[in-house]
Amino acid sequence: VKAKAKPAPMGKNLVVACLVGGGICLVGQALLDGYASLGLDLTQAKTAVSITLIFVTALLTGIGVFDRFVKHAGAGTLVPITGFANAVVAPAMEFKQEGMITGTAAKLFTVAGPVLVYGISASVVYGVVLYIAQRVGG
Repeated sequence: VKAKAKPAPMGKNLVVACLVGGGICLVGQALLDGYASLGLDLTQAKTAVSITLIFVTALLTGIGVFDRFVKHAGAGTLVPITGFANAVVAPAMEFKQEGMITGTAAKLFTVAGPVLVYGISASVVYGVVLYIAQRVGG
């Protein structure tokens, strides 16, 4: 199978991922500047940006647009906030025909659940390591 498989265009994929990820971050920065110009302080503006990116990604995933975008954009869409929103909504949409409880609710965190578990666990480990390093070094 390996011999017959078409090699992935690694260079092209890297460039596209960087451009798409950078584009999403650029949109986030533009939103931040826009919310700040409306009079929100920095903390409120950052919160509004997060909410906006999550909402737009969830909406686009729900109507099937984000998945088509991901096919062309690849790893660039894994910018944490948009990737996480997609990881929560996509399984819920896939299993919605099974009902609200056994479908949508049960499958809501099938992809995002492990991300949360390992992300939180890693942050605790990193926090402990940083705490020990600061105590030993300082």
